Amino acid sequence: SITEVEDRVPIWLKLNLTIEEAAAYSGLGDKKLRELVKSPKCPFVLKNGNKYLIKREKFEKWIENIEFV
Repeated sequence: SITEVEDRVPIWLKLNLTIEEAAAYSGLGDKKLRELVKSPKCPFVLKNGNKYLIKREKFEKWIENIEFV
């Protein structure tokens, strides 16, 4: 099934991540990620109907360039 295949593909090889996967991968909270993806200026979001996906490579580049205060 598709779920079994998704579970076998490592996060760092997936093109798109769920909010939960991106939170686990980055260490950011899922609440913060949900807030970020709802912004019209979010550079790493892919909206599929009501579902938000994170474009992994763009997300990684975004993380490299942000500064936490």
